[in-house]
Amino acid sequence: MSALQENSNTHSAKDIADSIHELDLLIIGGGPIGISSAIEAQKAGLDYVVIEKGCLTNSLFNYPLEMQFFSSSEKLELQSIPFNSIESKPRRKEALEYYRRLVSHFNLQINLFEKVEEVIDRSRSETKTANKSSFLVKTSKRTYKTKHLVIATGFFDIPALLKIPGEKLPKVSHYFKEAHYYTGQKVAIIGASNSAVDAALACYRKGAKVSLIIRGSEVGPRVKYWVRPDIINRIEEGSVKVYYNTQLSEITTRTITIQQNGEQQTLENDFVLALTGYRPHLNFLSLLGIGLEGFSKIPIHNPTSMETNVPGVYLAGVICGGLDTHKWFIENSRDHGKKIISQILKEH
Repeated sequence: MSALQENSNTHSAKDIADSIHELDLLIIGGGPIGISSAIEAQKAGLDYVVIEKGCLTNSLFNYPLEMQFFSSSEKLELQSIPFNSIESKPRRKEALEYYRRLVSHFNLQINLFEKVEEVIDRSRSETKTANKSSFLVKTSKRTYKTKHLVIATGFFDIPALLKIPGEKLPKVSHYFKEAHYYTGQKVAIIGASNSAVDAALACYRKGAKVSLIIRGSEVGPRVKYWVRPDIINRIEEGSVKVYYNTQLSEITTRTITIQQNGEQQTLENDFVLALTGYRPHLNFLSLLGIGLEGFSKIPIHNPTSMETNVPGVYLAGVICGGLDTHKWFIENSRDHGKKIISQILKEH
């Protein structure tokens, strides 16, 4: 989603004329929770479509190649369709195949590589009538009319930036794909959670010289329980160099500068992996009129129906947690789609 605007005067009659047929429901986001919502909509006989700006399960596709889920495979299942994996906790490749097969099995209506550009709430327009849809959704390919919106956009698209000099250098990345690229290189990995720890271990095992830079005093407590002892042992034996209570302050082509306990150090460096987390597209929610509460900017919604303070707009998945992106994941939001469709059917 990009270039989102809230402007009820931007669409002419010609814009509306090229819209597809009127929908009961438009789902934004083609990840596991968007897929789950689509299955529920299809079972209920609703006229729906899913819009995904990238490939199917785009966030999962962009995970590290060998990423292993925290959840066991049965907790990632949708519609009680078995998810068989070699290990109890599946890996990225297995999840991609499972969700792809679900989409194929149910023949879901998903439009890929299509970005949402503008959403207009027609309930704010004086021209609305009882027979018209509530929302106009303009994408990079067409315009839709829909009675209800489900936002299941996840959080993996907007990295939490360091906002320091040198962050835009080519040697810096906020995503990690695989370790082979960093063989024999001096790699600084910023972060203390699963993404950073997984990258540190993988790079070390492919021959990189790894420095793990952590703002706090320890490895993050939410690191996967079978991985945490591994990274701590590698740190203790000196295989991975760690800098606790440290922040990165500058990046140059050949070095990084860190601040540790008030003291500054400059380290030789070839690459920086700034794996400091990601943020949901909260600005999009604000443009729709959805309220954001508290320090964590939790979107206002009813946990029973998943409907927001904007009638007809629902949330599903990790977006429900605002900046607390660790609170919602696949296994505990699989039922969001069912809640949403139940609420919509009550209104019909």
